[in-house]
Amino acid sequence: MLSARSLFQEIHDNDDAFRLFCSIAAKGESQGGWENSRIAALVADPGLAPKIARHGADEDKHGRIFKALLHKRGLTEVEVPDETDYTMLLERQGIGLAHVRLRENQPLTHHDVIVYLAHSRVTEQRAAEQMRLLTATFGDHPEVGHAVRMISADEDNHLAYCHEELLRLAAAGHGRTILTALQRTARAEIRTYRDVSLAVMAHMGRILHWTRPKATVLALGIHAVYGYERLGGWRRMTSLRMPEVRNALGA
Repeated sequence: MLSARSLFQEIHDNDDAFRLFCSIAAKGESQGGWENSRIAALVADPGLAPKIARHGADEDKHGRIFKALLHKRGLTEVEVPDETDYTMLLERQGIGLAHVRLRENQPLTHHDVIVYLAHSRVTEQRAAEQMRLLTATFGDHPEVGHAVRMISADEDNHLAYCHEELLRLAAAGHGRTILTALQRTARAEIRTYRDVSLAVMAHMGRILHWTRPKATVLALGIHAVYGYERLGGWRRMTSLRMPEVRNALGA
């Protein structure tokens, strides 16, 4: 029977599959670390910049954790296929702040900050959900349990911070701009997540020699998730509520 636990266990138990999984995760986290560090350097708001820097430091830490999991098994990173690069594919669609903008030494505008926070709110929703799933399936695992629990807690804090900062900006009169940015980002994200998920599963299928029926069932599951999100599930990524944990990335 297919389940999240059996799927993750199969990936974990195969060196080549685990290598690809951790390489994809490490690249995404490291990329997020660089992006947040650049944004922190360009933000004029002295109260927001340290929180963005903390977000970036957490992402860098997560990248190091995934690399350490590889090294513990005597494995090295593998080149990440372009079709599995979630961050790059979103940027190509104009979602978030472009890297060319972040390499400039020009202060970010209010609109830039809203675009950044909307992008983070949507992508951190996905990250938090994925890490909760990993924690539920591998939280007690002797090799990876501590790592997934730590990363999951950080992702929850990142999501809380995004909610709080966007609500602060909405109260300052930017509500319509925020909603537009959130909706545009969420609609692009669900398509990208579907495409990346299909690409990752295709690579895993080849590595693990999945049968055609098994690969078909997994692909249908990915399409079913996309169907749910396209019909309205995406709205969970655009709502804002004050988090239980306030100032999650504060000093």
